[in-house]
Amino acid sequence: MTPPVVFDMDGIILEGARTHPQVYADAADAALADLGAEPTSSQRRDFRRHEHDLIREHCDDLEIDLSQFWELKETYASEGTHDRLRTGERETYDDVEAIHDLGERTTIGLVTNNRHETAAFVADHFGFDFEVVRGRDPTFEGYERRKPDPYYIEDALSELGTSNGIYVGDSPKDVTAGDAAGLETAFVRRPHNRDLERPADATYDLESLWELLDIIESA
Repeated sequence: MTPPVVFDMDGIILEGARTHPQVYADAADAALADLGAEPTSSQRRDFRRHEHDLIREHCDDLEIDLSQFWELKETYASEGTHDRLRTGERETYDDVEAIHDLGERTTIGLVTNNRHETAAFVADHFGFDFEVVRGRDPTFEGYERRKPDPYYIEDALSELGTSNGIYVGDSPKDVTAGDAAGLETAFVRRPHNRDLERPADATYDLESLWELLDIIESA
């Protein structure tokens, strides 16, 4: 049986290892405005980042609901990300066409630390025929379940009804999460990770997504 292939998103499909920090800064500012909060400059700086303990503390000090702030920030961050994708400010890697080819040969999926709303948008906007799409839940707890925790990968595998396959990522934490979920792992070289040592648990060390086609053919 041909194994399913599950992909990370940032650094594999979308250029760059992560969402641009300005997207989160703008999202935090918008969320605080919606809540009528007036943080100090120092507090605002922490809100713009993902400083969990500090954000919890600041929400208490400003008497705003932590869950409400976090969900608003996630929503605004998704909107900002989607705008950047629509305008081409953030693009995909050239070899993502290989994902479309793989989709004709085996089951493919998407599991990312990014927000679920953005994962679904990327799948639809770029026309990927994923059998499962899983991003982080827009909650404080959902953020804490990110890789290297295998939570979202295991959730996707459960939806697919399988316990085997290949997880494709660009960072050591992707390899750690995939391995913890019982999958083979492919570590893909991109400009931002070119000089990193191969993660010890990586099954494959690839220069391009196109190499996955040969791996699947020989499986």
